[in-house]
Amino acid sequence: MNVFEMLSAGFLLIFTAKTVLLIIAGVILGIVFGAIPGLSATMAVALCLPISFGMQPIEGISLLIGLYVGGISGGLISAILLKIPGTPASVATTFDGHPMAMKGQAYRAINVAILYSFLGTLIGVAALICIAPPLAGLALKFGAYEYFAVSIFSLTLISSLVSGSVTKGLASAVIGLIFSMVGAAPIDAFPRFTFGSPSLHGGFQILTLLIGMFAVSEIISVAYHGLDGDNGTVFTYKPEKGFGITWMEFTGQIVNMIRSAAIGLGIGILPGIGGGTSNLLSYIAAKKSSKDPDKFGTGCIDGIIASECANNAGIGGALITLLSLGIPGDTTTAMLLGGLIIHGMTPGPLLFQKNGSMVYGIFIALLIASFIMLVTEHMGMKIFIKLLDIPRHILLPIIMALCVVGAFGNNNRVFDIGCIVFFGVVSFILSSLKFQLTPMMLGFILGGNMEQYLRRGLMQSEGSLVPFFTRPISALFLGLTAVSLLAAVVKGIRGAKRSKITQ
Repeated sequence: MNVFEMLSAGFLLIFTAKTVLLIIAGVILGIVFGAIPGLSATMAVALCLPISFGMQPIEGISLLIGLYVGGISGGLISAILLKIPGTPASVATTFDGHPMAMKGQAYRAINVAILYSFLGTLIGVAALICIAPPLAGLALKFGAYEYFAVSIFSLTLISSLVSGSVTKGLASAVIGLIFSMVGAAPIDAFPRFTFGSPSLHGGFQILTLLIGMFAVSEIISVAYHGLDGDNGTVFTYKPEKGFGITWMEFTGQIVNMIRSAAIGLGIGILPGIGGGTSNLLSYIAAKKSSKDPDKFGTGCIDGIIASECANNAGIGGALITLLSLGIPGDTTTAMLLGGLIIHGMTPGPLLFQKNGSMVYGIFIALLIASFIMLVTEHMGMKIFIKLLDIPRHILLPIIMALCVVGAFGNNNRVFDIGCIVFFGVVSFILSSLKFQLTPMMLGFILGGNMEQYLRRGLMQSEGSLVPFFTRPISALFLGLTAVSLLAAVVKGIRGAKRSKITQ
C-alpha cells in the first residue's frame, strides 16, 4: 500500500466509537497519574497494559497512547500549583510556573503550559510522521563515546542554572553525582556505598529523589517555619479567558517554541536520556538565548514554554526510535514496546511494510489524544485551580500521603518511603544553606548515564581515551563542553568583580 492508502486505512481503524472513547479515557487517566506526585505516565501504562490484552490491537494500543500523552502533560498541573513536578519531565515547569501562580497568575500559567504542551506534541508527531527514518538512522550513529560526550556536555550547562554562588552550584551537582553512584556499578555490578544494605544495592530512584526534593522538603520547610498565620487559601488567583497569551506574545515565542521542541525531539530520540533531561536543557537554552535572563525563575512564560514544548515533543522523538528501530527511548516507551509485541506488532524497519495501516493508526491516535488533552485540561481548569482554595494545613498532609503512596507504588518497597524522607531532609538542609537544588537533580539524572557510557567506551577501546576525541560527534560535544566550561569560568570571574565593585 502507498502512503495515502495506509493513511486511509489508519483513519478507518481509529474512527470508531469504542476506540475514540478509549483514547479519551486514556488521556484523562494519564492526566490524573501525571498530576499526582509520585505517580507517572510509566505507572499508568504499566497498570493498564494487562487491561489491553483482551482488546483488539488498535483499541489496546490507542488506550496506551492516550495514557502516554496525558501522563506527560499532566505533570504541569502540580508543577505550577504546588511546586511539585508530577513527572520528571515537568521539573523545569516549576521554575517559572509556580512563581506565576503565586503572583495570582495561576490561570495564565496553566493555560500557557497546556497550549504549548499541545503544540509540542503536534511538532513531535509531525516529526514522527515525516522524518522518522532519517532521524532514527542518525541515532544509530551514537555509541558509548557519543552518549558520554552528550552527557558530560549537559552536565557542564549547570552554570546556567545557578543564580547565586557558582561554587555552591557545582558542589550541589557533585552531591547529585554521588547519589547517582549508590548501588550496583554499571557493567560489573560491584556494590558501592551500600553499607551492607541489600535495599541500597539497586540504588536510588529518580522519582524518590524528585518527591523528596520538591514535595517533602517543602513540607519540612513549612513545618519548620510555620504557616505564617495563613490558614486560608494558599494564594490568590484571577480567572482569565483564552489561553493566557496574546498574539504578539505568541509570535514572539515562536523561536523559543521551535528550539525547545527540537531539543525535546533530539533528546527523545536518544535512548535512555528522556524528558527529565530535555525540559531542563531547553530551559537552559531559553535562558541563555534571552535578552533578559534574570527574569527566568521569577515567573515568565518563556520558561514554561521551553519546558512544556520540550517534554511533549519528546513523545514523538521517543516513538521514532521505538517504531523505526524497536529501541525504546524511555521507560514509558519500553512499556509501549511490550504492548506492541503483545498485540502482534514487531517494531523495527519492517514495521511500516507489514503493519502500515496500524502504524498510521497510531499516528492518528496521537493526534486525537493531543486534541483531547488540550480540551480536557482547559475545561478542567476550574477544578485544578480549586487546589488553591484548600488551606495549606489540610493540603500538605494530603500531599504527603500521596507522596508516600507514590513512592511505595514505584517499586513496592517500604525502603523508598524512607528515601523520600531522606532526600527531603537533605534538600531542606541544602536550601537552608543557600545551595541550589536543580544542579543536584541534573547531576543525579546524568551521573548514571555518564558513568555507564564512559565504562562501555573504555571497554571497547581497551582503556584508551583516544576514540572519545577522534570520533566526529563525540569530539564535537566535547568541544562544546570545553566552551561551556570556559563560559562558566568567565561568568564566575565577572561575578566576583561585580561583588567587589558593589562592596
